[in-house]
Amino acid sequence: MSGHSKWHSIKHKKGALDAKRGKLFTKFIKELTVAARSGGGDPSGNARLRKAISDAKAGNMPNDTIERAIRRGTGEEEGVNYEEITYEGYGPGGVALLIESVTDNRNRTVAEIRHIFSKNGGNLAAAGAVNWMFDKKGYIVVEKAAKAEDELFDLAIDAGADDLRDDEDNFEIITSPENFEKVVSAVKEAGVEPQVAEVSMVPQNYVKLEGQDARQMLKLMEALEDHDDVQKVSANFDISEADMAAA
Repeated sequence: MSGHSKWHSIKHKKGALDAKRGKLFTKFIKELTVAARSGGGDPSGNARLRKAISDAKAGNMPNDTIERAIRRGTGEEEGVNYEEITYEGYGPGGVALLIESVTDNRNRTVAEIRHIFSKNGGNLAAAGAVNWMFDKKGYIVVEKAAKAEDELFDLAIDAGADDLRDDEDNFEIITSPENFEKVVSAVKEAGVEPQVAEVSMVPQNYVKLEGQDARQMLKLMEALEDHDDVQKVSANFDISEADMAAA
């Protein structure tokens, strides 16, 4: 059972993402810039950039803003020099967290991330402390109402997925990073729009949280994801939908 799909579902229902469009645009720009810098400005040969462009367009970012961010990444236009840093830490109940960030000031960012942890019942850990608990995978979340399990399983596996998991209201499709785009395309071509579709660090095991630990964990997740320099947070918690909805 995964807390990840439930976390995204609750945020989606509360409209939290729509309410923070300014912050989302900042995160999109950083990802576009870094993706173009690391893999070039041509999306046809840069899967990470293709995904960044797709996400930015889905968030209604104007094309000229997208193109400007890419040009900054390739050096065709002056801009801020961003650095990618992944932080590791522990949350309430011993939950493991990976925080992927893009920053122009690593000293400021680490101090602020450490403060968020300490304020919300967690602590920042040394590099390598929890990274081994996660695998880099394609991760696709589909509402159960969208497609019958056997149909979704067949089309996902045929497209190259590794597994399909039942997570209460959702199905989670797990792929290798290499097969991610192909599986997402197959799902969409079947008339299903995923709630979540990303290449991320997927936990090998989960920690069940309830009560105060669950509430504090959700506050920690919200605070981390709300930080301007944080692009993505991966965590191995499992919290019931009832506890999430009540938080």
